[in-house]
Amino acid sequence: MSVIPYDYEERVYAGVLGKIIGVYLGRPFEGWTHERIMAELGEIHYYVHEQLGKPLIVVDDDISGTLTFLRAMPDYGNSLALTPAQIGQTWLNYLIEKQTVLWWGGMGNSTEHTAYLRLKAGIKAPESGSIKRNGQVVAEQIGAQIFIDGWGMICPGDPELAADLARRAASVSHDGEAIYGAQVIAAMEAQAFFEPRIEALLDTGMSVIPSSSLIYRLIADLRSWRAKYADWRETYARIVEHYGYDKYGGNCHIVPNHALIIMALLYCDDSFSKALSIVNTAGWDTDCNSGNVGCIMGIKNGLAGLEDGPD
Repeated sequence: MSVIPYDYEERVYAGVLGKIIGVYLGRPFEGWTHERIMAELGEIHYYVHEQLGKPLIVVDDDISGTLTFLRAMPDYGNSLALTPAQIGQTWLNYLIEKQTVLWWGGMGNSTEHTAYLRLKAGIKAPESGSIKRNGQVVAEQIGAQIFIDGWGMICPGDPELAADLARRAASVSHDGEAIYGAQVIAAMEAQAFFEPRIEALLDTGMSVIPSSSLIYRLIADLRSWRAKYADWRETYARIVEHYGYDKYGGNCHIVPNHALIIMALLYCDDSFSKALSIVNTAGWDTDCNSGNVGCIMGIKNGLAGLEDGPD
């Protein structure tokens, strides 16, 4: 592991704040399409919860899951040999079924609930989250990505370790492309403590997953479209055409939403507030995507970077 940066604690704090800001910014219109957002809210530049008659601060699985599952590390002696089975046991140790942390949507509907029921039945991770056990559609939903930020933040400057820990953690509930998406996010977050350039961070993220994977190809396409189109909306149209929700099954697939995260990073001009504006205006799983983007930008730009918005 590389040397811990002198401002490590502050950068982690900025990453956590960035995630929380992102989640609560996107949560009131989670699941909306870009078209509906533009028709009813316009471009997202600030909190809109009051317009929609919703509270701003609520218990949210995207935040609580990220911090809860990371408890596996201290609970097992902060060992770098931590196994998927131990992380799975941490789920059983901390979750209260149908009450805390997760969206308890039922077997075959909620990926995390499905994995929990597998664990409860004695099926250990990584089989608990495997495609073989749960099917590809269930195993490749978005949850592995949204819960992964903590694993990146405990590996400053060591994206390979972050990606490896992300694989172990994600495999409790997910498989396939969902794990690759989570590994990309964790690796970029680990490297963001030392590397401020988005393109370099994307190089890092792509380096930890197979070049044959769909997530790898998606990121390559996004980078190509960024070079061609100055307006993110043009790239968004390409995402809808090639990687849209109609191409993948389930409630909330990893692939379309990962694409929006990469798009926001590529078009944000190094601005925390612009990155969140783009990823939320684009729609789909807004709180999850915005949370990951906020964490990456928070780590990368630090607390000062959070000041570039309307506040």
